[in-house]
Amino acid sequence: MKKINEILGTEFPIIQGGMANIATGSFAAACSNAGALGIIGVGGMTPKMLRDEIRICKSKTDKPFGVNIMLMHPDADEFADIVVEEKVKVVTTGAGNPAKYMDKWKAAGIIVIPVVAAPILAKALEKCGADMIIAEGCESGGHIGEMTTMTLVPQTVDSVNIPVIAAGGIADGRQVKAAYALGASGIQVGTCLLASDECPIHENYKKAVIKAKGTDAIVTGRIGGTPVRILKNKMSREYIKQEKAGADLLELEKFTLGSLRRAVFEGDTETGSLMAGQTCGQVKEIRPLRKIFEELVRE
Repeated sequence: MKKINEILGTEFPIIQGGMANIATGSFAAACSNAGALGIIGVGGMTPKMLRDEIRICKSKTDKPFGVNIMLMHPDADEFADIVVEEKVKVVTTGAGNPAKYMDKWKAAGIIVIPVVAAPILAKALEKCGADMIIAEGCESGGHIGEMTTMTLVPQTVDSVNIPVIAAGGIADGRQVKAAYALGASGIQVGTCLLASDECPIHENYKKAVIKAKGTDAIVTGRIGGTPVRILKNKMSREYIKQEKAGADLLELEKFTLGSLRRAVFEGDTETGSLMAGQTCGQVKEIRPLRKIFEELVRE
């Protein structure tokens, strides 16, 4: 199986995760210029914002980049049209099945790469035209499934005949090597990029990631069926306490509403939602993107 950089036209077989409120046009361009496939994430965006961010990205790079569409987003239909109109080359999808957009995207020559948390979904997505699959294990930051990367990747590789990209729990060359051993054709990373010079998050957020141990990345929302991995802080501890006490979703939403934006833009590390995966324990310093990507590949 070809490495994904040969298919995508990037220098490295690496995709940047489409992190909500973080994966802007400028950050995607910086990742693409550093040799990976930069991704604009629609989380926290309106259709107008997405169009603007795509144009910002185009103005800052001549390298390939993509857009990540959260399919449960209320504006998903509009986002699906915008990527065609703006001639985006790659679309990654999460939280749902992109089947209804597939014909339109394929006609536009878009490479479609859905993110899955279970092998059974990968099989269905291959049938409806997916070009590759991102198998994301529960070690990752943000919304997660149940399976670990170590179990998900080989089972996904065995269930499809298209390239599989490993995601979740990858932050250095040892983990990249393990991903290849499991049958992956490339990797997607997010947490290790939070501590990059170019990442647009607040300095407090970056420092919190560097300070964190792997055990500081905990899961909220497991009881209610909406598991999200974030760093331990006042908000996450209170959320889990209330969740265990039987609080309903409306009560729990008080903790999370606007919390990611507070972390990203205001640097609120107490009541903000500091999304990060378990590799936070390996992230020790703020470095340029290029250096991060080179080390992932060289090691």
